[in-house]
Amino acid sequence: MGTNYTERLRRLAVNDAGATGEPTALDAKTLALVRLAALIAVGAAEPSFGEHADAAVSAGATSDEIVDVLVGVGAVVGLPRVVAAAPLLGLALGYDVEDDVLG
Repeated sequence: MGTNYTERLRRLAVNDAGATGEPTALDAKTLALVRLAALIAVGAAEPSFGEHADAAVSAGATSDEIVDVLVGVGAVVGLPRVVAAAPLLGLALGYDVEDDVLG
């Protein structure tokens, strides 16, 4: 069982290097989806989307769930981030959005 959440928050707040590492209360699928959401939020590059989409699929996430992450973070990160991430996420899932839209 993981450490008490208050202890972990305290250690993170004081920049304790021992507080980082892998989460203890999230299953692999949830963690992979959360990481994809973070990539969308920071405007990550294409290779990052590929790596983390693969991890999400390997952990049991469906393509629909992965796209739902993109839709779900839209209200927080804004439409420009969603529009920028959509083709990158599409490529990570094996679908060339731009080719379909422009072709």
